[in-house]
Amino acid sequence: MSHISLRHAFLASASLTFVVLPAAAQSGSETEDTVRTLGTIAVTATRREESTLDIPASVTVLAGDIAEEASTLDGAEGITQYLTGVEAAVANGSQIAFQIRGIGAVDHQALTPTAAAVYSDGVFLSTNVQTSLFLYDLERAEVLKGPQGTLYGRNASSGALNFISARPRQDQDGYLRASYGNFNRVDLAGAGGSALTDQLSYRIAGRYLSRDPALDNVQTDPTIQRGPEDAGGVRDEFGLRAQLLYEGTGDTSLLLRAHYEEDNGINTTPRNDSLNVGDHEISSEGLGLQDTDNEFYGLSLEGQTTLGPWQLYSLSAVEGYGQDYGFDFDGTPAPFGDPTLNANLSYDRSFLQLSQEVRAAREFDRVRLLVGAHLAYEDFAQDYLIWCGQLDPQTLAGTCPYVGTAGRVGPDPVSPLTAVSLLTHIGQERTTAALFNYNDFDLSDRLTLTLGARYTFEDIEGNGYGQHIFTDGTRGLNNRNGVGAALGQNEIEESKLTGNAALRYAVSADTSVYASVANGYKSGGFNGEVQNNATSWQDEGLFGAETVTSYEAGFKTARGNLAFNAAAFFQDYDAPQARIFVAFDLPDGSQITSNSLSNLDEAVSYGIEADTKWSPLNGLDLSASVTWLETEIQQESDGAGNAALFDGNPLPFAPEFSATLGIRQEWSVGENRRAAIQANAKAKSEYFLDAEGLDARSQDGYATVDASATLYLDTRGLELSLWGRNLSDEDVAISGYGFIGYNTFRSAPRQYGIAAKLSF
Repeated sequence: MSHISLRHAFLASASLTFVVLPAAAQSGSETEDTVRTLGTIAVTATRREESTLDIPASVTVLAGDIAEEASTLDGAEGITQYLTGVEAAVANGSQIAFQIRGIGAVDHQALTPTAAAVYSDGVFLSTNVQTSLFLYDLERAEVLKGPQGTLYGRNASSGALNFISARPRQDQDGYLRASYGNFNRVDLAGAGGSALTDQLSYRIAGRYLSRDPALDNVQTDPTIQRGPEDAGGVRDEFGLRAQLLYEGTGDTSLLLRAHYEEDNGINTTPRNDSLNVGDHEISSEGLGLQDTDNEFYGLSLEGQTTLGPWQLYSLSAVEGYGQDYGFDFDGTPAPFGDPTLNANLSYDRSFLQLSQEVRAAREFDRVRLLVGAHLAYEDFAQDYLIWCGQLDPQTLAGTCPYVGTAGRVGPDPVSPLTAVSLLTHIGQERTTAALFNYNDFDLSDRLTLTLGARYTFEDIEGNGYGQHIFTDGTRGLNNRNGVGAALGQNEIEESKLTGNAALRYAVSADTSVYASVANGYKSGGFNGEVQNNATSWQDEGLFGAETVTSYEAGFKTARGNLAFNAAAFFQDYDAPQARIFVAFDLPDGSQITSNSLSNLDEAVSYGIEADTKWSPLNGLDLSASVTWLETEIQQESDGAGNAALFDGNPLPFAPEFSATLGIRQEWSVGENRRAAIQANAKAKSEYFLDAEGLDARSQDGYATVDASATLYLDTRGLELSLWGRNLSDEDVAISGYGFIGYNTFRSAPRQYGIAAKLSF
């Protein structure tokens, strides 16, 4: 039997390609120049199994060996290494905001999802905290580019990412994997299962990851003792997933899935731009250092059956988490040389999400219909604390006054003592309901019209308060500018109708062209950071929904050993959400300026992208992709000259150019051994970290390379590997925020190690 199998599928964009040997090769007559043929595979991007060649939209799928590599990543943000036009901003250790084609607010608060809707095994993850997705036993990831206003709900203004775990089967593979690398990185994983009866099977998967600090905490102020090494970030995580599958007669099945993950490490301290440090270095006195106590859990029941001509589907899910973590907020041991300007930050969060989705699909002679409904309820609570110096855990008072406290005390302080800390509490309940449909009409044997629509209703109720804490623990409500205490509540009710329309023409059985228009939106909400005064809960303190309308034309083909896809797009971005310094009008006619999530006027995003896969020789797979992207904020003047801050600026995390190049070479080594080398490189041009477009808040262009070399011992099911990530050792900003200067979270340096995997 040939040493090439379907398991060694490689990265595919817009048309997932699997590697299949010609019959001559499988019969043992293969030669060095025998080439592979590329075919397409059905995915669930459109909520039904369908070849990506037949989907009139840009769809990227990571599967096979790439999915296996992704299962060893530190977090979901790592998949952007294989994608162009897709970036990720990572803040506070595990909060990920994906940007697709430049669309997506770079925000570190956890009240709202990102513009790219993220799904795990079909369940919508409603906050950016959940998108860290500690990956393990991943079967594939599907990435949809462009607004998804029909099937993917209220927060899909830039696209959607679906992470799909390996499912139980009657006959399934299992494995154990162990890896060790520099920084004392230990990565242990395993998965397996079996059939309990001819209708019942199970699968259990787990992973443990630990790593010592990857960044070096150096001394930059000789008057302050060097801070702890752990400020460079410690990883200590584990996850467990269990699935039980019942397969009845016909198409009837029930899948029960439960998962639990913990993060017990220490978040990496950001770097302040005032510091003179080297690559992969930070400097912190460590007073804000705190052990992380994060847990994530979920339970879902997925069912499908056939009722007459209809295919029915149901997904019921519970998702939740609790978080308790903190870090050095100012990113320097002594801001401006003054240790009394020090600031530390901690979060204490809880979240619960209940959701139910039902769908019904039916096929007629020339029509395919899908209708569905979605209902969800979310309950979020957060305490957000900022202090200076050492923290008294009982009173929550710091040993020096946090610089932002005095201005929030107001005209009538409740204590003659000094206010030193700030505590903000917010609670939020969100109820959403949606009706949607997605339909294909075959106008001829070659021409297909796709029409879809979604009506979404949302009700968001928020409440909270902002307090300042005095040295003795006495607390008062914030009242910046004396316009009213920071205590209140508000409610947002809104409904949106979104949808898509597309025409696809099949030039041949393996080539198609399409044109589409689609729109989507991301809901508005409350700002969950420091509450200054009563305006925090008034309408002026909220941010509104953003909408994106996209126009796209594309080409897809997969012939023999070559696949190629290309698309051109234009996106009209209305009321983009952005974290900016924005002026708020006060009742007395004056204004205050606050760093919060707000709305710009509009922006545009347009460009072209292409990808290709080629298997010119037996065992050799090549892939490449490129995206050229132009983005521009269009902001009218507000009368105070603020337009100059944003008008004409590019959107954050939107490099003008990005490209990937992948190679996998596999060959026989003796009778029962194989060897393979695999490398993937990504290059991108300069991009900005926020909407203000300042050179000091940008990241220069760079290129990174990941690679591995593997020896397969087929008779034993054993694999031995050498691996490396970020081999170019790039030190880059993965997100940033303005606070006592500008602070950036940094990427990990070069990592490398050895791994062993036993399959059974």
